[in-house]
Amino acid sequence: MLNKKFVEPVERTLNSEFKFRCHKGISCFNQCCKMTDLLLTPYDILRLKNRLGISSAEFLDKYTTLHIDEVSSLPYVMLTMVGEEYKCPFVTSDGCSVYDDRPAICRYYPVGRGVMVTESFRGRENKIFYFFVKEPGCLGYSEPTEWTIETWRIDQGADIYDEMNKEWQDIQLRRDTPGFPKLSEKQQALIYMVSYDIDKFRRFVFESRFLDIFELEDENVDKLKTDEIALMQFGFRYLKHFLMLEKTLQLKEGFRKS
Repeated sequence: MLNKKFVEPVERTLNSEFKFRCHKGISCFNQCCKMTDLLLTPYDILRLKNRLGISSAEFLDKYTTLHIDEVSSLPYVMLTMVGEEYKCPFVTSDGCSVYDDRPAICRYYPVGRGVMVTESFRGRENKIFYFFVKEPGCLGYSEPTEWTIETWRIDQGADIYDEMNKEWQDIQLRRDTPGFPKLSEKQQALIYMVSYDIDKFRRFVFESRFLDIFELEDENVDKLKTDEIALMQFGFRYLKHFLMLEKTLQLKEGFRKS
């Protein structure tokens, strides 16, 4: 999440141009890693927990804080900032210690990405838009390197993160519309587990009656055992089914409703 007072109130597109470069030689280096709130996505957590060589549960317990959205009642997690400077736990004097696996919001900076939900005769549509974040004291905009938002997001690898989190974001946006009942604590706990605790979700799939209830092809089951990305994406499908947003899974015959 970004401090709204530093957001330039102009809607931008992938073709919007800007100049920017951040590097160790610039006097404001690392300042954007302090005094900010940072939302983590499921793919952020998968990458970071593997980078650190710890389980998803360990990462969540040590580095995140759980919140509940007031409108959708969905759980979400924020990176836990540290110290009086309220800084990222992974920032050092040399920069980001997890740079190759940094979260999506860090990859986009100084660009922000938003989604506007609209209703038309064609149905519900998600319009993606972009904006610039211009914090006082940031000297990166004074650097001569030229970009478009499209070339920036590709260079920073943010496009990959967008693709990985697309289904999860769709769940957030659809639950954010009026009319859905509030989730119970038990429902929130399951959504939290499926979204963020990939190791626990794997145990849930393979050590409970899950595979007795849902129809899955054998090759898909084998992939879920070893491929964390496939398991994460399957989790998003399961959440859409669980939240009754879409019928994304097929029940086995003995569990089908008449």
